[in-house]
Amino acid sequence: MKKTALVCGAGGFIGGHLVTELKNEGFWVRGVDLKYNEHAPTDADDFAVGDLREQNFVRSVIDQRFDEVYQLAADMGGAGYIFTGENDADIMHNSALINLNVLESCHKRNIKQVYYSSSACMYPEHNQLDPENPNCSEHSAYPANPDSEYGWEKLFSERLYLSFNRNYGMRCRVGRYHNIFGPMGTWSGGKEKAPAAMCRKVAMCPDGGEIEVWGDGLQTRSFLYIDECIDATTRIMRSEVPEPLNIGSEEMIAINDLAKMAIEISGKTISIKNIPGPEGVRGRNSDNKLIAEYLNWSPSQPLREGMERTYNWISSEVEKAGAPAENS
Repeated sequence: MKKTALVCGAGGFIGGHLVTELKNEGFWVRGVDLKYNEHAPTDADDFAVGDLREQNFVRSVIDQRFDEVYQLAADMGGAGYIFTGENDADIMHNSALINLNVLESCHKRNIKQVYYSSSACMYPEHNQLDPENPNCSEHSAYPANPDSEYGWEKLFSERLYLSFNRNYGMRCRVGRYHNIFGPMGTWSGGKEKAPAAMCRKVAMCPDGGEIEVWGDGLQTRSFLYIDECIDATTRIMRSEVPEPLNIGSEEMIAINDLAKMAIEISGKTISIKNIPGPEGVRGRNSDNKLIAEYLNWSPSQPLREGMERTYNWISSEVEKAGAPAENS
C-alpha cells in the first residue's frame, strides 16, 4: 500500500518543495495551508485550504492515520517582520495555536511520526553577540534567552512535541532551520529572508545604482539552499534521533558580503548604503557536528551556487512582474 504524508504549511516555500520530494518518493500527499503557493502549482494529491488555528478544520484534515506528518506551518517572516516587535502577539498566538491543534489531532489519530520545523532563532541571544564566533550548538539552547518572541514560541513548541514523545509514546522529530533560501520563496512584501531581499534589490536596481542594507552589514549568518534542507528534513524524520538537530550551513557570511555576492552574480556595478534597520543577533552560524555524527549529513554545495540559482529566478520574477527599478 502506498505510504501517506500530510504537509502542514504546504503553500509555503519549504512546504511546497517538501511536497514535491515526497511525491517523487512515491507518497500520497495531502497539503494544507491558508493559501496555495503563489509561485508554482502544488504537486499534492489533495490540497486543503483553511486555517490551522481552527480546531475543527485541523480535525477535518487529520481525518486518518498518516505515515508521516510534517508541521511547517507558522506565522513567520524575515527580520523586517520578526524583529520590529510589531507582530509579536500574532507570531506567538498563531504559531502556538497551530502546534497545539496539530499535535492533539495527531495524538488522537494515533499518528506517531511527526516532524516539527523549529528555528535557529530559539538559540540564546548572549551566545550570538560576536559576529565572528557565534555559538549555535544544540546543547547551547539552555539557559534559554532567544532574541525574539518568534524564538520563544519555537522553544515552547519544541518542548511541546518532545513532551508528547515522553508521555504518549510518539516519535516527534525536531529540526532547527538556519535561514533556508532558494527559488519559489517569498522575495518581496516584508516577509522575505536576506538572500531573497538582496537578490530582489539587486535585480531591481539599475546598473550604477545603490541598494540599502540594514545595519552596518557586519552581522553574520549562514544560509542553506532548499534542496539541502529537504534532504536533511526527511533524514531527521525517519531517524532514531530524539533530540533537536540543526539543519543549516557552516559557511558563515557577513550581510554586506551577501549583498556583494548578489551584485557580482548580476554583473552590475552597484554600491551599498548601510542604513538603520532591524537586524537581529550579531552573529549566527549552524553547528553541524551532531547531524554529521548521527546522520552523516552535511551540505553538498557552496552558498554561491544556491545564490546564483536564486538570483536568476528572482530576476525573472521581477521581469515578469514588470516591477519598476528601485534605487534602494
